Amino acid sequence: MNFEYMYHVKKMKIVLFGACGKMGQAVAALAGEKIVCGVDLVPRPMPFPVYQTAEEICEEANVAIDFSSPKGLEERLNFCEEKNLPLVLAVTGLSEADEESVRKSAQKIPIVEASNLSVGVYVLNQITKAAAQLLEGFDVEIVETHHRGKKDAPSGTALRLAKSVKEGLGFDAPLAFGRTAARKEGEIGIHSLRGGSVFGVHEVHFLGGDECLLFSHTAESRSAFAKGALCAARFLLNCSAGLYDADDVYEPYLIERLLINESTFEEI
Repeated sequence: MNFEYMYHVKKMKIVLFGACGKMGQAVAALAGEKIVCGVDLVPRPMPFPVYQTAEEICEEANVAIDFSSPKGLEERLNFCEEKNLPLVLAVTGLSEADEESVRKSAQKIPIVEASNLSVGVYVLNQITKAAAQLLEGFDVEIVETHHRGKKDAPSGTALRLAKSVKEGLGFDAPLAFGRTAARKEGEIGIHSLRGGSVFGVHEVHFLGGDECLLFSHTAESRSAFAKGALCAARFLLNCSAGLYDADDVYEPYLIERLLINESTFEEI
């Protein structure tokens, strides 16, 4: 299923936080002239102006995308509130205090917060939740692999997958990070591997007494995440204040496309 149409919107005018990082560059490569300016602690030449702080911005924008870091989050949230800018927040490793700040800002502006906005990971979460509902008594282990430079562990996507498992199970199962002892009844194991230049691999293992199932997602480039961020930016242009996630971004489009194709038999 092709979601590229979702981010080709002429009226988008984007402020890109973390513009000079690897994800910022991936977003810029796809968005082109839709990026009116960027912000980065270490500015470098880009096809658009790049500032060290949001206070320097003089360009007009109607949405912001943040692929920077937890550092300076409060300032970026304040800027978006002051400018009434919807925000795609794709920053991982946020503390509980950071999350509280995000929730407060979402009372004033629309925010999509998601550790992974690829459509494949959205689908993996749906499959994981359904499998947890169906596979009663199966043990669940989540394994995530990323490049050696990733700063947070476990990944935000692994934690989101664990949440999907809990939703499917219907109870708040305990989490075990990096197993060092025997498995306890009902817990969800989460394991992190770091090395090389891996963009991201997430595996959800359902382990039964006589059979096992494995669901996995592999990101082959950062474009998968960049496309998702631009889809989320388009989604926010028509949203009121509130806190949204990848489910809110993708579900309406999936339903719409499926309904269209059921009636016309067009290729999905």
